[in-house]
Amino acid sequence: MNSFVPISNFHSNVVSFQKPELAVILSLYGRMVAAGEWRDYGISSLKEVAIFSVFKRTAENPIYKIEKRPKLRNRQGEYAVVGIDGQIVKRGHDLKSVLGILERKLIKLVD
Repeated sequence: MNSFVPISNFHSNVVSFQKPELAVILSLYGRMVAAGEWRDYGISSLKEVAIFSVFKRTAENPIYKIEKRPKLRNRQGEYAVVGIDGQIVKRGHDLKSVLGILERKLIKLVD
């Protein structure tokens, strides 16, 4: 039997992106969609990590995952961009600087 988890308890047990973080991510996402590079996304909020997955086509594996791991805040940084092969492309403490690696790809596409 499934147990009911009140919404207030659910949010305290999972990591999720906050509004300002989502604004930064969705801004980049919109520009990449306009450039024809990205097509779909998915958001996962789990116990230790929040993941924004980016897809080139809906039925494929994500080409990038933007992760937030608060437990790494005082170490390498809580934000990371992970490539399709599972390799960490960039990690850091500031979301905008971590997403800079994807911004450079966008600039190359526009040029």
